[in-house]
Amino acid sequence: MKRQIVLDTETTGLNARGGDRIIEIGCVELFNRKLTGNNFHCYLNPERDSEEGALAVHGLTTEFLRDKPKFSEIANEFLEYVQGAEIVIHNAPFDVGFLNAELSLLGKSAFPEFVGLITDTLVQAKELHPGKRNSLDSLCDRYEISNSHRKLHGALLDAELLADVFLAMSRGQNSFSIEIEEENIAPVYTEVLIDLPLHDVLLCLAGAAELAEHELLLTGLDKDLRAKSIWNQI
Repeated sequence: MKRQIVLDTETTGLNARGGDRIIEIGCVELFNRKLTGNNFHCYLNPERDSEEGALAVHGLTTEFLRDKPKFSEIANEFLEYVQGAEIVIHNAPFDVGFLNAELSLLGKSAFPEFVGLITDTLVQAKELHPGKRNSLDSLCDRYEISNSHRKLHGALLDAELLADVFLAMSRGQNSFSIEIEEENIAPVYTEVLIDLPLHDVLLCLAGAAELAEHELLLTGLDKDLRAKSIWNQI
């Protein structure tokens, strides 16, 4: 009899050590690989504003969160809920780092001390699909799990999607071996040279709306990766 909790958080930013806080926790319970409906979800007042990039990802404003409980008010209930279970997280170091920071502020032990095991689905996905994009959205597309209703990131919604992805990834590996064989086939490239005078080349600059949409996309990538993407590092 195995109890698993698929967990996700939303935060005010990407740096727990720099003072960013958790603003939403979403958990989905699996028992013997079946959804039970016994989920845990709460919004939290972080007592600080979200960074602009993070706000664009989750859309949870300071005004919306102002009357929500603080982490200290739900900590015991949350820890009782996850007690002893296997915790499934996509890019576990990010969420665990934030949970550790919140628990540390309360003088409590680190999060792994309360649970049985932590499974990182990002690590699993990289092993199963080397060289491919393994964000939650990419995995939903790969396993044909509908995420069309996911306009903004939300902890409970993302945990529900991740639960479906986790079950699909761990169901069997027949399709994985086929995919690896196909990826090992050497591609054939055909080089085509076009002799075009430089003065005939048109340069089109992105407009303000396109730049804003691009910035939103990059922010979403940072959230999925739980780190700065190469674009933002540059």
